[in-house]
Amino acid sequence: MRELIAFPCAGDALVGTLDRAPSTRGLLIVSGGNELRIGAHRGMALMAQRLAAAGHPVFRFDRRGIGDSTGVNRGFEESGPDIAAAVAAFRTAVPALTRIVAFGNCDAASALALQDISGIDALVLANPWVIEPTADALPPASAIRARYAERLRDPRAWARLLTGGVNLRKLAGGLSKISGGEAAAPEGLAARVAAGLADKRATILIAKRDNTAIAFAEAWQTPAYAALRDRIEPEILDTDSHSFHRSDDKAWLQARLLAALNG
Repeated sequence: MRELIAFPCAGDALVGTLDRAPSTRGLLIVSGGNELRIGAHRGMALMAQRLAAAGHPVFRFDRRGIGDSTGVNRGFEESGPDIAAAVAAFRTAVPALTRIVAFGNCDAASALALQDISGIDALVLANPWVIEPTADALPPASAIRARYAERLRDPRAWARLLTGGVNLRKLAGGLSKISGGEAAAPEGLAARVAAGLADKRATILIAKRDNTAIAFAEAWQTPAYAALRDRIEPEILDTDSHSFHRSDDKAWLQARLLAALNG
């Protein structure tokens, strides 16, 4: 059974959707970016439906200033009160809950890593966002390098270059960015995400050919994540879909969410 639930957060009113199910282990979905709780391609609504059919209650919500919720959108780094309010609303609506797993993709994953939220027992973090803002509109250098390496193995890419099918200005910009590298700021977002995960139980999911995931995979190999590498092994899917929207991607994601709920 699916129902809407309104609940307070710092003087504003948030709106969430609860898919009821009998299990005492539930999933809280935190939306990434400025995305509505329905998710890209209706992905989160459909995932909630499938998980509820498998027996687990699922709660998803719009943070302040997004969708049906009132207030000002403060961005993912200031979403701690919203997530905490959603946890409280979930537990009030389903008082039998003994375990809450929180799932977030992209900057929602980073928000869950950065915030210390009481009442969350485990995290499932997909493609955490660790990319610092830049003046250009190009992807991070790590993603550009990965994309060029892939294209160099593709004869069709060489044919497009030789026949004028490649934007040479864009190519030059990409080459310039990777030749200059990217200095990892010790106090940057990637380091803060690593510090936030230090005492959290987390499963990390990676879409291998997604730009956001490629940037995180590079950060994962830095000293900031050394302690985490000793106890967490990211699970990797060979896809370029950031939102896991293909049928095989959805099945893979669902299996890992169920494993976290039942773990």
